[in-house]
Amino acid sequence: MVTSGEWSGRDAVTAVKGWALWSRPLPWIVATLSGMAVAVALTIASTLLIAVSLGQVGLFALLAGLAVAQTEVTRRIERQRRMLSHGPHITVTSVWLLPAGLLVPPQLVAALGVVIYVYLALRSWNGTRPGEAHRVAANATTMILSGFGAGLAAYLTGEQGVTTIAAAALGYFLVNTALTGLGLYLADPKSATLASCLGTMDDNVLEAAILCVGGLLTMVLTDEPLLSVLVILPLYVLQRSVLIKRLEELATTDQKTQLLNATTWQDGAQREISRAEREGGSFGALMIDLDHFKSINDTYGHLAGDDVLKAVAAVVKQETRAHDLVGRFGGEEFVALLPSTSKEDAITTAERIRRRISELVIATHTNEGEAVEIVQRTASIGVASFPLDGSSIEEVMASADAAVYAAKHGGRNRVVGAVSSVDSVDSVPSVDSVAALAAVA
Repeated sequence: MVTSGEWSGRDAVTAVKGWALWSRPLPWIVATLSGMAVAVALTIASTLLIAVSLGQVGLFALLAGLAVAQTEVTRRIERQRRMLSHGPHITVTSVWLLPAGLLVPPQLVAALGVVIYVYLALRSWNGTRPGEAHRVAANATTMILSGFGAGLAAYLTGEQGVTTIAAAALGYFLVNTALTGLGLYLADPKSATLASCLGTMDDNVLEAAILCVGGLLTMVLTDEPLLSVLVILPLYVLQRSVLIKRLEELATTDQKTQLLNATTWQDGAQREISRAEREGGSFGALMIDLDHFKSINDTYGHLAGDDVLKAVAAVVKQETRAHDLVGRFGGEEFVALLPSTSKEDAITTAERIRRRISELVIATHTNEGEAVEIVQRTASIGVASFPLDGSSIEEVMASADAAVYAAKHGGRNRVVGAVSSVDSVDSVPSVDSVAALAAVA
């Protein structure tokens, strides 16, 4: 005979076993639960050892109220930012937890973190969806421990004023960066990169800016607490600006390779040809076509093909300058426009890219999850220049495309310069290019 209590116990065990938490990688689970245990232990210890004054309770209530109000004002923006984010998602919770780390005891810092993240989950993130509760708890733990880090840094400084705030902000930033980076790495170590774990330069500058606002808020809270409500409008503008920037990136960037998409590249190329016409300048243009790319998709699957595209895009970006226009034209075709570059220098750049692509070792997985390495991939590259090979961007790219065809016809894995009325085969330094040009001349 089974009692109702035993059935309830079995149901509880079944429910716990069904948590999405257990589907995450074991190192991530261990690190996350360890962080939570540390946060809980420090909170309990501070509750037992550190008294809380009425004034500190008032500051906690004010910060919680401001955080809730700011969440309501920006909840739609925050929801869109979270949906569109890639890599670390930067929230503005630092604005509230940095002053808390400086002005209230650790137990109130922890309470504030819980209030903020529960409210964010319910209001800005469409509620805590099944499988998301552990993510919310992990993020809250990271921010609470960062608040503890800010308080510890301020305590070790032993000073008052700007130095204390700067030390607290640095302590917060370092703890937050370390814990966030570790969590993202352990969640998917195979795909982890420095940028995906620690964020881009823009991500870190945004976090620093938010901490600066938090530092200013700390000073306001100590002198004129009622003026602290004024911080909500700047935060709204900041979050809105970040969202607009992200939307612009999505509208102009190819999402697989993070290069310019075809439309944006064409717009930039039109501006460059107008500049070159005004100044009597020149530029080189590269059309890069991967050889036998369809066989990669057919053999390993489209996910592996995407990894090849990303690897090739990274090579093209690395081998060109920051002000060069590099884009993806769709499929396996890439383009690059090199301002103020002669045809000969463009061919040299193309040859570097061709060689780097042929040396790539791309670690990826098949659609079935089997680990594979894709090697010895090649590309055929056509090179043209303005004004030598055309008086418009359409004519220049048509010349580059014809050169790609010549490279394919000549055996692939080679660079071919477009044939123009004032060009000669001897002007092309590559032996492969000479042979291909001779074949179509």
